[in-house]
Amino acid sequence: MSDEQDVLYGVVLAGGTGTRLWPLSRAGHPKFLHPLTGTEASLLQATVDRLDTLTSPDRVFVVTGVAHAAAVSRQLTAMPDENVLVEPSPRDSCAAIALAAAVIARRDPEAIMGSFASDHLITDKEEFARVIRRAMAGAKAGLLMTLGITPTRPETGYGYLQCGGAVGDGPALKVEEFKEKPSYEVAEGYVKSGNYLWNAGMFVWRADVFLAELARQQPQLAAGVRRIAAAWGTAEQEEVLGEVWPTLPRISVDYAVMEGAAGAGRVGTVPGDFGWNDVGDFHTLGEVLTADPAGNVVVGHDTGAERPTVLLREAENLVVVPGSGRLVAAMGVRDLVIVDTTDAVLICPRDRAQEVKSLVDQLKELGQHGYI
Repeated sequence: MSDEQDVLYGVVLAGGTGTRLWPLSRAGHPKFLHPLTGTEASLLQATVDRLDTLTSPDRVFVVTGVAHAAAVSRQLTAMPDENVLVEPSPRDSCAAIALAAAVIARRDPEAIMGSFASDHLITDKEEFARVIRRAMAGAKAGLLMTLGITPTRPETGYGYLQCGGAVGDGPALKVEEFKEKPSYEVAEGYVKSGNYLWNAGMFVWRADVFLAELARQQPQLAAGVRRIAAAWGTAEQEEVLGEVWPTLPRISVDYAVMEGAAGAGRVGTVPGDFGWNDVGDFHTLGEVLTADPAGNVVVGHDTGAERPTVLLREAENLVVVPGSGRLVAAMGVRDLVIVDTTDAVLICPRDRAQEVKSLVDQLKELGQHGYI
């Protein structure tokens, strides 16, 4: 085993545009670059910060697109610039994770790496680190580990992990099957049974074990990534990356590797309860950030500003995002999302916040890409 076996290599996936958080989140400035954490830190910065007791900045890698590489480097000044792995085009999570695994494996084949989304909120950093360390023990033993979140409600927007018995003396459990987003009734049954965890899309494994499983299930993707990794850091890097990357299958790591690996008994999970939230829409953001006594949440509001940016009267349960410098005033309304940016204003009921994506789709159909 390598000397670095107990040190985690952190991989942060910074892709996607977060269309359910439009018009705040745009293709040119997606949600992970925004301070939606209740502090001045962006979601990306908060993701990297919570790894600080598990690893060092030189062992943190961010996989992102060409358009966001410079912004990522600006936000993460402690991380070496060469640790920003730039994908020429989006190929979904499997190619992104595989590229990072192959680059890390060149440095240390048996390194334990963790893969994390850049846009999740986690409130209990210490418990998160404890769960990661437990997952690292399972990874050391050769399992592909996933972090399972203890469900707090029947949630139809998340995938689920069907858990089997303990691995050895625990606390890791075998994952028998990955389940897709269920209906409410099915989700209710999952939660009541106690055998299911939310799939948070966070993974911990040895780089060599993951790459071997990738080769078993996705030989084309594995071969392509091997070619790219062989050229990494050489004069041929950009040429090989540009030639091979577009040929890689566009598929998520769950479909490409984890579902098949679970069927073969190679996946474990560690249950966690560390205040995890996938900030998918404005309603969810309103639930996780601090509200005033009337239930109103103002996102990124500078309370020290000389001029108020938000004025609310007889308003309840609003989520307000002031982003234009103008005053946003609301009176006699409730349960709304109000987002004000320099070129677009969104107003919708909180219970329809998931549907904001359809407005972005409509703008695409109209050819109004300047707003996206």
